[in-house]
Amino acid sequence: MYSFLEKTVAGYMTREPRTVTRQTSMGELGALFEKEDFNAFPVVDGAQVIGVMSKFDFLSCFVFTTTRMVPRYDELMKRVAGDFMSAEFIYVGPETKLTRVLELMVDHRVRSMPVMNDDQRLAGIIARGDVIRALEDSVNNKAAPVTVG
Repeated sequence: MYSFLEKTVAGYMTREPRTVTRQTSMGELGALFEKEDFNAFPVVDGAQVIGVMSKFDFLSCFVFTTTRMVPRYDELMKRVAGDFMSAEFIYVGPETKLTRVLELMVDHRVRSMPVMNDDQRLAGIIARGDVIRALEDSVNNKAAPVTVG
């Protein structure tokens, strides 16, 4: 189990993650969430990550109050990620220890987070499943898997 203390994001992250743009419609996002079964997509503008679109953010477009009435479903599905994405998000670097990632995930209740390299470009994404796999590898004394990308 002590080997988990030395494991880093680079050994377990998904490289070249699926991304969306701020102009991706809610209808397209719904289909992507269904097809890909990811919890979140980094939202990019060119090479820059400008936000994160999670399933939670997607569902927020359906919330209504007395001051905000829900438009028809077809109208909602034409709205875009830029309207609902989280522009403030937590990210980590490839050399971040998985112990820190685990702490951030638990403290902030996030399921995944972008991995940014030193020049603030998207290097990958790390998810709860990746951390669980690293914990299992530590218990079974396995080295980090070799990832191609």
